[in-house]
Amino acid sequence: MDILTNTPLLAALFGIIFAQFVKIPIGYLITGKVDWKLFTSTGGMPSSHSAAVTALTTAIAFETGLGSPLFAVSAIFAIIVMFDATGVRFQAGQQAIIINQMRTDFQTFVSQSKGWTQKKDIEKIEELKTLLGHKPSEVFMGALTGIVISILIYAFIF
Repeated sequence: MDILTNTPLLAALFGIIFAQFVKIPIGYLITGKVDWKLFTSTGGMPSSHSAAVTALTTAIAFETGLGSPLFAVSAIFAIIVMFDATGVRFQAGQQAIIINQMRTDFQTFVSQSKGWTQKKDIEKIEELKTLLGHKPSEVFMGALTGIVISILIYAFIF
């Protein structure tokens, strides 16, 4: 059961869980509503992807040192994940916002067109998910979260 003693893995998993959980009170502070769906959603503050990869990379630094090849692989992996979170995934979310608006506008046009108001809605189109990626501040806070988690683990457990 070596997996249960793999501190870098456990730090990364804890980083994900903590970052996802803390989205709920942050969401409450912003909206005034408790939304438990935030625990399993993508996007938002802080980035759980960033928390995971930085917790992993920081833990590997503690385990193998900053000069190890394993740390180098982990650091590059973390950079790629965080770049993707702010780039491709964020832009996909922005496109989803526009596509959803176009869909709404089209449905309005159709419902106002002659003859269309008498037809029943046969097919419902599910809105595209707009919260896919992260703003740079969300990635930064996620990264900071992951680093702090690993530092605390190694400071108080090892």
